[in-house]
Amino acid sequence: MHDRPHLVLIGPMGAGKTTLGRLLAQQMQRPFVDLDTVIVQAAGVTIQLLFQREGEQGFRKRERAALADVLAGPPAVIATGGGVVLDPDNRHALRRHGYVVYLRVSLATQLHRLHGDTSRPLLDTPDPAARLAALQAQRERLYLETADLVFDADAGSPEALAAALAARLNPTGTCYA
Repeated sequence: MHDRPHLVLIGPMGAGKTTLGRLLAQQMQRPFVDLDTVIVQAAGVTIQLLFQREGEQGFRKRERAALADVLAGPPAVIATGGGVVLDPDNRHALRRHGYVVYLRVSLATQLHRLHGDTSRPLLDTPDPAARLAALQAQRERLYLETADLVFDADAGSPEALAAALAARLNPTGTCYA
């Protein structure tokens, strides 16, 4: 297997990290870990409430600790939050312990997938499209810098996307590409 034990999915909100991560974990017969779920379980409150109580800085501190714990655990498929790449230590840890896939999607796809989702504190704004565009402008370079592979997750069913990504990751049936 690859010298970095985890398969880590990064990308913006609505990229499909959780959905594709679950499908890939099943295919790879590995545990699936959603980093946001780990944070929520440890805090005992929702991400929205964490943002209200501790601000984004407090959330990012919890995210850094949760990421370190998950990366120290057994090999897994890990779905991260969109902002995990903002922290240089996180980017270093991701590259060191995981094969990192950037799920790239268009703004239109993000808006479609996130329509009606009220669980995203950073989208609690009158203009979600402008917020998503600004976040992408801020994070695109960091996603590219961190990723081992960029995968277009814009079109197709989750099952088709997971199958295409699995084929890219494992073209010979023996290891990550």
